[in-house]
Amino acid sequence: ATTALRAARPEPSPSAPPPAPPNGGERAPERTSRFVPLPSDAAPGPSSPTPATEDVPEPERTRQQPLPPTGERPLELLAALTNKPAPPPTPLRALVRRVKIWTPLVALLAVVLVAAQLLRPLPEPTLELTAAGSYAFDGATPELAWPEAGQAAVDVQGIGSFGTHGEQKPVPIASVAKTMTAYLLLKAHPMEPGEDGASIPVDAKAEKEAGYSEQGESTVRVADGETITQREALDAIMIASANNVARLVARWDAGSEAAFVERMNAAAEELGMTNTTYTDPSGLRDDTVSTAEDQVKLGRAVMEFEVFRDIVDKPAYTDRNGKEHDNWNRLVPLYGTVGIKTGTTTAAGGNLLFAATADVGGTRQLIIGAVLGQHQPPIIDSVLAAGKDLIQSTQKVLTARTIVEKGAVVGVVDDGLGGRTNLVATDDVVAVGWPGQSVELKLAAGEDPVPGEADAGTEVGRLTVGEGPGRVSVPVALAEPLGEPGAAAKITRVL
Repeated sequence: ATTALRAARPEPSPSAPPPAPPNGGERAPERTSRFVPLPSDAAPGPSSPTPATEDVPEPERTRQQPLPPTGERPLELLAALTNKPAPPPTPLRALVRRVKIWTPLVALLAVVLVAAQLLRPLPEPTLELTAAGSYAFDGATPELAWPEAGQAAVDVQGIGSFGTHGEQKPVPIASVAKTMTAYLLLKAHPMEPGEDGASIPVDAKAEKEAGYSEQGESTVRVADGETITQREALDAIMIASANNVARLVARWDAGSEAAFVERMNAAAEELGMTNTTYTDPSGLRDDTVSTAEDQVKLGRAVMEFEVFRDIVDKPAYTDRNGKEHDNWNRLVPLYGTVGIKTGTTTAAGGNLLFAATADVGGTRQLIIGAVLGQHQPPIIDSVLAAGKDLIQSTQKVLTARTIVEKGAVVGVVDDGLGGRTNLVATDDVVAVGWPGQSVELKLAAGEDPVPGEADAGTEVGRLTVGEGPGRVSVPVALAEPLGEPGAAAKITRVL
């Protein structure tokens, strides 16, 4: 900048006089050769003496090493920054490096995994049967006292069937059909033992049909406008075999007899009664047909109702008017007979659906059977005699065997993690059956779930043989203390 200013200002000639001041002013005094320093912000000209810059030390500059290439590995980069060369790579150094990096991560993961396994909820203990799952009675199946004519079938409820006798073709069953009427009434209007149940209003038709007794129908006297209890209706249907009351409850329950009959056939289908057709609630019509095998299926189902069992196990009942009505099934209460229903017409002959008990091996077994198509007069006596023979022959062939002794190991408690604790029977286990018959054993928990910890001798379940009311059930207990799975089992569990 100083050089530029000097170039722009003309140099005075040595011989030329100094210029006159403007406007006639005085001439400026002549400069001396004395050095006048320039202002601090002015730069010296080319002729001005320059300070001796050679003696001023040059400012110190920081020397920076060039950055290593970005593609270097971490250890090579660290070596470059520290000016220490990385050791040459070898498989051993690579392995050591990986171990140092991954060991802490693996250790942390292992700690987390172990903690999670220890804190996981334990599986529910279960019972497992280790004894034989079934028992077969020695010998050939015995021959029962089957009727000479018609058809029959017999079951021992919860144990098995003796099979059938005679051709199982649909035949008229007469008043045995009222068993289905009672079954549907109890299903739609449940009753507790000792209760009278719903109140059923009597209509004019039921009163009129009470007079059909003069035409040979079984009826009970009722009056239009009065009410009868559900229990009395069931007594009238199952003991007095009152056709008019059977039709009355059908109208009351379903709105019409036709609608009730539809329900009867739907229930038969549900029970697997494939050869049965109902056309009326009383069974008076000849086209209400079934088989002995089908009626045994219905007998098993209806005997599940305690109220029904109480009703059909009576030799007679007294109605609200004080009149006593005998049970048409005169086998009750003889020979262990506890029901169920007779049915007789000229077309159908004598028919009987029966239930009887047998005391065997300290248990009470329920026998259910049916005899149909007995036409030897008098037909009611013929069918009752056939039913009696069949009941007694069945009772005789039933036998009991001790299949598990008290204290024998019958199963284990499985804790779900590999731990198994033995279970023993707390009493002798008796099986009821007949030669050639096989019964099943089942092990199940009791009302309370299986505990995770318990002392030896604690009852944790039951061993059962058979099903239904005649089944044999014995408690099972721990043969040794039951404890929770150990830490090793918890940690190594997979699922």
